[in-house]
Amino acid sequence: MNKPASKGARSGADSTALARIEQTLFRRLNAVVEPAVRLGIGSPSLTPASLIVLETVGYKSGMRRRTPLWSVRLGRYRLISTVRGERSFWVKNLLKNPTVSYYLGGRRRQSLAVVIADGKSRPAFEEMTPLLRRLSRVLEQYAPGGWTFAILAPIGGRETASAQRWCKQAG
Repeated sequence: MNKPASKGARSGADSTALARIEQTLFRRLNAVVEPAVRLGIGSPSLTPASLIVLETVGYKSGMRRRTPLWSVRLGRYRLISTVRGERSFWVKNLLKNPTVSYYLGGRRRQSLAVVIADGKSRPAFEEMTPLLRRLSRVLEQYAPGGWTFAILAPIGGRETASAQRWCKQAG
C-alpha cells in the first residue's frame, strides 16, 4: 500500500516542471530587459541602485551569457545577489570563472567577482576596502539560507595585479 505524500513534499516531476517554468519565465523576461539595460536604460547615475547586464562565460558551454540584474553601488564596487542560489546560472558561471564584464549606463566594464555562497565563499582580495571585507563576512551569514552574493571589483589600474593574484588563489 502506498503512503500519501506529505503536504509539503513535491514529486521529482513537479519539481522539474517548476524549474522549467521558472527558467522559461526568466529567459523571456531577460530577452526584453537585457537590450534596454545594455543601452543604459535603468542605470541612473544619481542613485546607488540600478540595473546592470552581467556578462559571464557559460560554465558548460563556454559561450557568452548576459543576465540583467539589480545592483547596488558601493564606492567603486557593485553588489549583486539572488535568493535562487545556484539555480541561477550566472552564479554557476561566476564560480567557474570570476572574471566578468557588466554593462552600466550603456558602457561595458571589466570586473572580478568575489562570490559569497553557501560553502563556496572566496576570500576578498587585499585591495578591497576594510568596509567591504566586513560586508563580505556579514553577507556570508545569509548564504546558508539560500542567498548568494557577488561583489564586482573593477579591473584596471592599481587593482589589476591584486585581482590577478586573487584569481590564481581562487582558481
